[in-house]
Amino acid sequence: MQLRYVFSELGQGLRRNLSMHLAVILTLFVSLTLVGLGALFYMQAGKAADHWGSQLQIQVSLCTADDGNAACAGEVTDAQRDAVTAVLDENPEAAGWDLETKEEAFEKVKELYGEEKFEGENAVLTVDDMPQSLWVELKDPEQYQGVVSAVSGLDGVSGVRDMRKYIEPIIGVITGLLGLSLGTALFLIVAALLLVANTIRLAAFARRKEIGIMRLVGASTLYIALPFLLEAFVTAFLGVLLATGALAAFMYFGIEKRGQDTLQFIPWIGIEQYGVAVAIVAVLGPLLTVLPTLVLTRKYLKV
Repeated sequence: MQLRYVFSELGQGLRRNLSMHLAVILTLFVSLTLVGLGALFYMQAGKAADHWGSQLQIQVSLCTADDGNAACAGEVTDAQRDAVTAVLDENPEAAGWDLETKEEAFEKVKELYGEEKFEGENAVLTVDDMPQSLWVELKDPEQYQGVVSAVSGLDGVSGVRDMRKYIEPIIGVITGLLGLSLGTALFLIVAALLLVANTIRLAAFARRKEIGIMRLVGASTLYIALPFLLEAFVTAFLGVLLATGALAAFMYFGIEKRGQDTLQFIPWIGIEQYGVAVAIVAVLGPLLTVLPTLVLTRKYLKV
């Protein structure tokens, strides 16, 4: 196989249909960026739910040694905690519960506000300052009053929080942004597929004489289709590259500079979640160009 000819055809194809390729790249760029944003919003919602609980949970905070609640006589004892969990086990509205230890609660605070604030002799908080909590899973998010009344006032219970008041507004905004980004991305993905099909059709028409001659001399289908596949890969690579840069800009300016500085009480996504979004974009980009090219070249290259 003469690779010099293949790359020569690649360069000519890119120049011949430059405007169409630019349209495909820009459409891929926008659609992939929106898909990546959708993935980031989804992971942000999951991170918030992991920190605050879901809409099906309420938090039962247990007493600490220096609890400000007058009902607390000191650190909750094992017997008091067992009595509270026994009440939860018998409550028909509770589907189950999980114990969050002092150490787990402290790790959440350090992740949210930064470990440097909780190190050294002048630390703002220590592990001993954190309360133990029981995260109660509800069978029905609308049926929770029975659980609240059952555990409120029990020995060792400092307070009960309905997490829906905290998480519903935030999750609602994130979910709305997720739906908007993915809906728009789906529309643009369809547009990108149509542009890819049209680009292949025009390129095949422009090279119809060359393709006919190559067929006559016994060139394989792969050899004829390879320049088209390379064009598709180049457009996909550029679209993914631009989308990756846009997502990096969003993480830096939208999350790190705006979100983390102004809304410190929210647990924000980081580099790990960005890597997942980039991986999704990197896989989706070639799928949207190379696979349609493989299918359509079988149709348009029959001379």
